[in-house]
Amino acid sequence: MTGALNERHNDKDHDIDEGYGARLTIDLQALADNWRVMRDRSHPARCAAVIKADGYGIGAPEVATTLYAAGCRDFFVATAREGAIIRVYAPQARIFVMNCILPGIEETCRAAELVPVLASMEHVAIWTNACIANGDHPCALQVDTGMNRLGITSEEALSIAGDVTRPAGFSPVLLMSHLACGDTPDHPLNHHQLEAFRAAVGAFDGVEASLSNSAGVLLGPEYRFDLTRPGIMLFGGSVGDGVNTITRPVVTAEARIITIRHAKRGETVSYGATVTLERDSRIAICSIGYADGYPRSLSGSGVPLRNAVRDGAHAFAAGQRLPLLGRVTMDMTAFDITDLPDNTLRAGDFVELFGKNVALDDVARAGGTIGYELLTSLGQRYRRHCLPAENED
Repeated sequence: MTGALNERHNDKDHDIDEGYGARLTIDLQALADNWRVMRDRSHPARCAAVIKADGYGIGAPEVATTLYAAGCRDFFVATAREGAIIRVYAPQARIFVMNCILPGIEETCRAAELVPVLASMEHVAIWTNACIANGDHPCALQVDTGMNRLGITSEEALSIAGDVTRPAGFSPVLLMSHLACGDTPDHPLNHHQLEAFRAAVGAFDGVEASLSNSAGVLLGPEYRFDLTRPGIMLFGGSVGDGVNTITRPVVTAEARIITIRHAKRGETVSYGATVTLERDSRIAICSIGYADGYPRSLSGSGVPLRNAVRDGAHAFAAGQRLPLLGRVTMDMTAFDITDLPDNTLRAGDFVELFGKNVALDDVARAGGTIGYELLTSLGQRYRRHCLPAENED
């Protein structure tokens, strides 16, 4: 593994000395194994990896290095800067940049050998002119088949495919689209998008095609085409409201206990006094809050204690769930440890926020969000410890 791991402060034995209140344990072996699971599920299509947003919040250098060693040779990122960073760790990979091409970005793409995804006729014109001026360089072409976010229309795609006057330097290596409702398998838009994409693919003879994200891989072989693009499932997250039984957790987030308070029945907890205790309680005040990407929406503020925490909004320690009490604040959150025996937990100990014992997506649902947002919102105040991947292809 590269020196990037050391730069992330991997030795978690010195958390106190260095002042960290929370830590992330990143299982790179699980990450590599998860990619292999999605690779096998994608067969005979090849399997790429979407590692935008700093590798879904856990570290793009570590993620790219691990997946490249596992055999991944196609990566998707959001911006050219992300792509340039990944190039260092995946020297022979194709790296696709999805968030458009604007004047000036062409030079970055060429210098780092990135493949821009052209998603409008304006992008096509910019890239065509760049190819005329500087010679051929691969690109991808995105077709909108029903999401109305990025992509040229089907009619524009057919026009480009039939344009015999376009410069020889304009030569897409990938035609792609994106599913809007892949996480809802029976949604009629899935089939509509599939048929629209098939029509576009038929016009670009010899150009590889890609439609499926993580959810799309699970829809069936007809959605996989030549290249799949899993993202969240590589990191152990679920698609939609389902339970992920295919890949395993990669990230365990933990918060350190600052102090343990003893509070009486009838007393209140945290801002707004939204929770009134129904029993004498022991409360672990933990060094985690919305500044760390642990959202305030997990609070369940403003309702009685018995309803204050939706399913999943809890921590875990000593074999038990620890309900969240009151409002999540910027730097601190309270958890109820009354049901644990005295002295089971002490100041300085850690509780798990999500990981092997608390599903990432359970916590996300408790906060009215999705696992993607929790991972990509992780702040800079975690001490990051990477468990290395030992088995490489």
